[in-house]
Amino acid sequence: MSDLIASLSYSASGMEAQAARLRHVSENISNVDTPGYHRKLVSFQENIDSGTVETGPVKLDRSPLAKVYDPGNPLSDATGHYDGSNVNLVVEVADAREAQRSYEANLKIFDQARTMTQGLFDLLRR
Repeated sequence: MSDLIASLSYSASGMEAQAARLRHVSENISNVDTPGYHRKLVSFQENIDSGTVETGPVKLDRSPLAKVYDPGNPLSDATGHYDGSNVNLVVEVADAREAQRSYEANLKIFDQARTMTQGLFDLLRR
């Protein structure tokens, strides 16, 4: 019985972690054209006490920023360039799909555990 309830908390923590990841991916996509924006990276870690998944600290991607040529932009230097963002839309869309699929997998596990728990309760009531 406790294994079924534990599986509910494991899958719920996985859904929370993937939802946080998807929020950061969405933020990265919305700031793709923001000058000087560094992509945010989310890491996952295991909570040793409960065995659940948690998001770790959010880190900034330190890869070089894209140089954008726009001499009319007020942020441009003497050569007409300014620092763009280091967000790659292809990578962000792939990360969003992976987070979505991981969320759906955790949701299916949660639903199966809930169904099994409900079935067990129904058996115990008889």
